[in-house]
Order: sequence, then C-alpha cells, then structure tokens
Amino acid sequence: MGKGGTEEDEDQASLALFETKEARFRGAYRLFASTVVVGICLIWVYRLSHLPRSAHDQGRWAWIGLFLADVCFSLFWIFTQSVRCNVVYRYPFKDRLSHRYEEKLPGVDILVCTADPKMEPPIMVINTVLSAMSYNYPPEKLSVYLSDDGGSELTFYAVLEASTFSKHWIPFCKKFRVEPRSPAPYFANHSAASNSQHDLSINIGPEWLAIKKLYEEMKNRIDSIVETGMIPKKIRHQHKGFSEWNSNATKQDHQSIVQIMIDGRDKNAVDIDGGRLPMVVYMAREKRPQWPHNFKAGALNALLRVSAKISNAPFILNLDCDMYANDADAVREALCFFMDERKGNEIAFVQHPQSFDNITKNDIYASSCSVVNKFELSGMGGYEAALYCGTGCFHRRESLCGKVYSKDYRGEWNKGSKVLANCSHEKDTQWGKKMGLIYGCPVEDIVTGLTIQCRDIALIQHKRWSEGMFQIFFSKYCPFIYGRGKIKLGAQMGYCMFLLWAPISLPALYYVIVPPLCLLRGIPLFPQVKSLWFLPFAYVFLARNSCSIAEALCSGDTLKAWWNFQRIWVIRRTTSYFFGFIDTITGTLGLSQTTFALTDKVMTQDVSKRYDQEIIEFGSSSVMFTVMATLAMLNLFSLIGGITKAIMDLEYFKSLDQLIVQIILVVLLVMLNIPVYQALFTRRDKARIPSSVLFNSILLASLACLVPFI
Repeated sequence: MGKGGTEEDEDQASLALFETKEARFRGAYRLFASTVVVGICLIWVYRLSHLPRSAHDQGRWAWIGLFLADVCFSLFWIFTQSVRCNVVYRYPFKDRLSHRYEEKLPGVDILVCTADPKMEPPIMVINTVLSAMSYNYPPEKLSVYLSDDGGSELTFYAVLEASTFSKHWIPFCKKFRVEPRSPAPYFANHSAASNSQHDLSINIGPEWLAIKKLYEEMKNRIDSIVETGMIPKKIRHQHKGFSEWNSNATKQDHQSIVQIMIDGRDKNAVDIDGGRLPMVVYMAREKRPQWPHNFKAGALNALLRVSAKISNAPFILNLDCDMYANDADAVREALCFFMDERKGNEIAFVQHPQSFDNITKNDIYASSCSVVNKFELSGMGGYEAALYCGTGCFHRRESLCGKVYSKDYRGEWNKGSKVLANCSHEKDTQWGKKMGLIYGCPVEDIVTGLTIQCRDIALIQHKRWSEGMFQIFFSKYCPFIYGRGKIKLGAQMGYCMFLLWAPISLPALYYVIVPPLCLLRGIPLFPQVKSLWFLPFAYVFLARNSCSIAEALCSGDTLKAWWNFQRIWVIRRTTSYFFGFIDTITGTLGLSQTTFALTDKVMTQDVSKRYDQEIIEFGSSSVMFTVMATLAMLNLFSLIGGITKAIMDLEYFKSLDQLIVQIILVVLLVMLNIPVYQALFTRRDKARIPSSVLFNSILLASLACLVPFI
C-alpha cells in the first residue's frame, strides 16, 4: 500500500496544473478568413479601377475618401483576425494544486481601489472587500488592501463595519458553500428556501435569515451615515483611526492614512467559529495639490509598496471596487498557472475574464464583453500573450517591479507604511516608468500588461479608454516598436486591435456621413447590383456579419443583443472614439492635458426601471449626444429626401439601380438609430434627449443636406 501510494504521488507530481486546447475548427476559420481577404482585395481593385478620372467629375473626392475608409476598415479587420485565427482555451486543475501544494500555498494580496464615496457608494465597495475576504483559500494567507483615493472617513467607517460583519459572513460562506460571496448579489438572487432545496441535507433557513438580518442592519447604518455625510461622535471614539481626519482634510489635500483593520498575522483575529481571518488594510495615500497623483495607477503603486511592507505576498490580485468575486476558487485557478512546474515560471500575470450579473437579456449597451472574452482575449493567449484589463488580474509581485529593479524594490521597504504612501516617495525613482503601473495615460492597465510581457452606454468611459489606448499607440510603447522581437507579431496586432479604437472613428464617421449625402445628390459610390463587381461587396458584407452573428450566438448572446451591439458600435465610433482621437491629437501637440473621468456607479430607481425595460438612457445635452443625434437626423433626412426625389424627379428615379447599395446602407443606419429617434420625438421620460439637442441636430443636419457637396 505504501509503495502504491508513493507511485500515485509521483504520478500526481508529474501532471501539469493546467492544459491548453486549441479552439475547434481553427483551420476552417482560417480558410474562411482567407476568402474574405480575397473579397477585400477585389473591392480595392474596384475602387482604384473605377476612380473618376477628372478632378471635375462629381463625387471624385467622395470616392477617394471612401477608398481610404475601406482600406482603414480592412486593415483593422485584419488585426482582429490575428487573434481569431489563433484562439486557445486554458483549463486549470484545482484538485492537482490542492493535492500537491495545499500545505504550502503562497500568500495573495488583493488590491481594491475606490476614489469617491458619492460616485462609488461605500456599501458597494465593502461588498467587493467582503467577497475578496471570503475566497476558498487559507484566510491567514489572504490580505485585502483598500485604497481610498477620496480619503473619506465615510469609506473608512464602511470598512470598519465590514470587518465586524466578516466574522459572521466568512464562516457562513464556507459552511454553506455560498456563491457568489458578495452579500448584495447573493441575497438579491437567493432565498433561504432556494438554498435548502439546492442541498436537502442542510437546513440553511435560520442561519440564512440571521446573516441577512445582520447584513441589512449594517447596510442601513452605512447608508444612513453616508446620507448625513458625518460620523457621529460616539462612533469616532470607538476606533482610533478616525483621529487621522481633521477639519482641513479634503479629497485632494490630505495626509497619508494607513490603518490595519484586521491583522491576519494575529492568531487571535478569528471569526465566530474560531477560524482565522484575512488581513484587512485601509489606505488613503497622501494627496497634495502641487503633486501629480497619477490617478488609479498611482493608487495601485502606493498599494504595492504598502502591501510589500505589511504582508509582501508573492502574488497580487487587483479588483475594481464594483467588481466582486463570483467564483470562490478564482485564486486557486490562477495559482494553477503560476505554480505549474513546466511553464509556471514563464507566466507573469493571469487575467480572469470579466462577467456581469446585471446585463439585460438583449444587452442594450453592448457591455457584456462575451465575444471579447471568448474569442479576442482567448486569441491573444494563442500567442502566449494576454491583455491586462485592469481588474480581475493576478500578477507576480516581482513582475510589476521589473526584474532589473527587484533588488532596489525590496530595499526601499525598510520604511514605515505611511512614508510609502506619501506624494514625494516616487520622486526620482522608476515608479510609473519601469516599476509598478505605468503612468502617462488613462489606461494604465493595457500599457502595464504590454510592458510586463515585453520585459519577458458609458460614452465617457469609452472616450477615456479609446483616448488612453491611442496614446499608447503614439508613444514609445507602441506594440510594433516596443514589442518588436519580444512578443509575437500576432500579439502585436492583437494589441493594436484595441489601441486603434480612436482612429477607426474616422472611417466610421465617413461612412455615416458621406454615402447618405451622396445618395441625396444622386452620386453613386458602389457598383450596380447587376454588375459582377457587386459580388465582392455583397460577399464581404454577408460573410463578416454572418460570422459576427455566429460569434455572438456561440458566446451566449441573443440575435437582438447582436443587433444592439451594432447600434452601440456605430454610436461609440462616431462619438466616444472620435472625441478620444481629437483629445489624443491635441494632447500630443501640447494643446490639452489628459484628464481622468470617474464614472458614476450610482443607479437611481427610475434608471434601474428603464434599464430592466431595455430602454436606453440619454438625458444629456452633451456634445456627444448632439453629434449622435445629428448623424441620426442626417441619415433620416437623406433617406426621406432620396425617396422624395425618386418620386418627383424622373432622372433620379432612372439612376436608382446605381444607388441600391447606398440605399441599403442608409436604411440600415436609420434602423439602428430607431431608439435615438424615439428619444428625440416620442419619449417623455427624464432619459429622453433634451429639446435643445433636438433643435441643434435638426439645424446641423439640415445645413449638411443643403450645403453644396464637393
């Protein structure tokens, strides 16, 4: 028996902790993509061979512009195919990890960032913290750090409450194998009866009601104090940490605050069942008006230094404050990759895909990322690369410091924790350059992931993302320059698929503006339907959209969700990405500075109701909505004008066979904009498009239709 057991242990030790499988039908997909490339080449040939010869020919410049737009779209599509042709999936073996390393699992530091208690409610933040504390992992090896860039005593109070509640919540989660381990979504989607039915051997009812009562009481206390905006004197005297705040402290001007709420190193720090508790640390780094704070990247770098002084775990997970752990074994799954004996030493970070539990059936804002996760991010993995998405990502601590600087990195931490969170600590150091998260652009996650590997509707949000990613493309971190010889060409192209969101807005705008105006004036830009040249246009259009539909359905989306994605695709590229492009260019020329826009995570009851009904939220008179509405009205006017001219003008009617493709294009754009027209004309709720935007859009679209076209 003993010998047999030894052989079995040896067999277990030789097994990999994860496996990689190629996606099915990769060869067939590559053949399909090749046929689309042939179609694209034929379109280019048509554009060049049918270019109006004379400079005085009507529509010559429109034709040239359309050719350039086709080239841009085609090249961008080729970048997207670099990952789709190389999709792989990786599967961890948690049981093998437990069998081999259960008694010597490494420590893990979990870093959570928040910035404003009004836009990121403290109750939401502590739900994330509680879910991180409750992982199915030895609690004495878990440390949770919260960076509060708002320096708010309201958030500190919420963490204090969560620290007490965790003594009840963690043993409850482990006893009943709760999923998810964030209280709010758990109680919203489960009841005592549903849990008892799930496992008839366990009577969860009484304990479920008790823990829910504790949570609701805590939530009410936190919400009540947040609403008043003041901490009662009685509570202030209960914890010395409140003495860190004085009357002069503001969000942008305050000292460093580091408070250990639960000391996981103390064996007496236990839950109600006597089990060990994880470390919980609150940090508000120093903020001074005269010192740049580098937004989220600066906060994470301060957390890296402080966590190294306190727990110094070899692995780090960072989470956004509105992202909770929906899989209790996520830490173990990530460690399967890091601790694999064969390939683990080659892995710097592991990115978990983001999923969302509040997506409507048809995903009206196209925010599920299901296709991105299943095909695009998995395709990056085919080149032994990964995209660091900013949340849900595990890193080796040393990978964030840079191997060259690891010695100095450890040496710096013979200082107090508060000093490591000071404004001046990074002066004349490599922090933000080659250590920690990279500074200088609003998407610190993407550029940090790229540098690590090379070292070996939310329109505002999408504007920030597209602007930041285009800044990377324009910087020394451009994948084709910085990644040359360090990561594979396919991975470089995969990065550019995201970095070029901003400039791809230009051909998108061209297609939304010029063909409709040419339709109104009877200028053909596409071949006749009866011409053989029509075939490559038809094939590329049908093939690409059929493939897109298939990807959406395979990813669990509905057909209507795919259609909604096409709408949001057009809106983002003609608004968010375009303004991101403008800001990047003006910033490069020194005419503007990069700003960080914090997105509001508070949803009112009216907004929630409309969201559940799948009604798009507008309600703003911003310039983005003016552009969106103007483009929608321009296409509507062009379609109505074209129909009118076909009825009234015999010559125009005779030329309709040359305008069929443009008519189809404009009809599709009008159909995509139906929710915009509803928000302009028929809706009466608070989320409709304001009348000022309606007036401006009609005026601008009318002028565009009336001004002579060159």
